[in-house]
Amino acid sequence: MIKSEQDILALVKKDSWMMSILNAAHTLQLPDWWICAGFVRTKVWDTIHGYTKKSELTDIDVVYFDRANTDENFENHLEFQLRKRLMNEPWSVKNQARMHIKNGELPYISTIDAVSRFPETATSIALTLNEKKELTLAAPWGIQDLLSLQIKPTPPFKEKETLAAIYEKRVYEKEWNKKWPKVTVYTIKGELMEEKKGSNG
Repeated sequence: MIKSEQDILALVKKDSWMMSILNAAHTLQLPDWWICAGFVRTKVWDTIHGYTKKSELTDIDVVYFDRANTDENFENHLEFQLRKRLMNEPWSVKNQARMHIKNGELPYISTIDAVSRFPETATSIALTLNEKKELTLAAPWGIQDLLSLQIKPTPPFKEKETLAAIYEKRVYEKEWNKKWPKVTVYTIKGELMEEKKGSNG
């Protein structure tokens, strides 16, 4: 049973693949770096569902914060460096010091500030290895929704109509409750989201 942040950390420490990913990212020595979103959420939900084979990730999201160098090409260079270490992984590296522009928001002040602006509370979760290589977890909106398998919008996505539309489109298309049947998905208004109906055609 996963009940706390310590339980999540213990789960990750026992996963040699996850630790190899974190160690690879650590070698880049990026400022304020974390691995976030599906990397953490998938592990927790797979475990709660009793899956023995890990669900595949579309991306491994490495995020960091560096105002001194916001050149997108440098992020591509970092992805190349990670592929040299672990070539078969779907690396994605993004400097959060520039992502506010893409998202049409005010500048972020840190990586975790940016993570707090993700669409879902259960996705706003991140892991890093500190200077002593100790595993650390950050959860700007807490871990309750993650552990209770609930997809809900983060406060920033409730505040703006444009973001609310993005949230509902995203969760509708992702169909997380099909991959993980115990997951419950909520609309911006806090109502249960209707299941996507399959086509017979």
